[in-house]
Amino acid sequence: MKAYDVTYQAVRTAIKGLCRPTITGIENVPETGSFIVASNHLSFLDSVIIQALMPRPVSFFAKAEYFTTPGVKGRLMKSFFTAVRSIPVERGEQAEAVAALKTLLGILEKGDGVGIYPEGTRSRDGRLYRGRTGVGWLALASGAPVVPVGLIGTERLQPADKNWIRPQHFTMKIGAPLQFEHLGQKHALPARRQATEAVMDSIAALTGQPRSDKYNERPAAAV
Repeated sequence: MKAYDVTYQAVRTAIKGLCRPTITGIENVPETGSFIVASNHLSFLDSVIIQALMPRPVSFFAKAEYFTTPGVKGRLMKSFFTAVRSIPVERGEQAEAVAALKTLLGILEKGDGVGIYPEGTRSRDGRLYRGRTGVGWLALASGAPVVPVGLIGTERLQPADKNWIRPQHFTMKIGAPLQFEHLGQKHALPARRQATEAVMDSIAALTGQPRSDKYNERPAAAV
């Protein structure tokens, strides 16, 4: 059995056994072909949760430090994030953000699934913030369907700035896929913004979160 399969089953079993999550809409995940998971973001654990509970592998970005930390802890983190197909990325530079999106595009072109948080970083007040247009660019550049996901209650598993994890019930809702025109990598910004807004509307319908028309900003030293 491959490392991904072992890790997937172990984490999936642990999450289901300890948290007993409510999951709806699994049938909305395409059985074949590329797809983009676009989710709201409440907890550090959101990527792990989505990767463990989706019926197909989903590659998310993870901080580069998770792959480069020295010592036993570092090796364990690298092993885990590599096994679940996370992609190391440096944060903060526009050029790096563009390169990261092109990395996701390459995965989609192979017929696999990727995950992205349109808000960019975790919401610390429970509101759903304005979506950044990376998800729109990715959808129009690839032609892959966007599968909206709404997470409810995951912030209670690991509150912001806490290192401990407390098992809690949460809900994951998977919405109907959104299909946009395949325009390739070069397309007009208004089309990208329109696609992004459609994705955010779908996420909002799943979560019921109050919305903000502002972009969410990452606090200093945030995870």
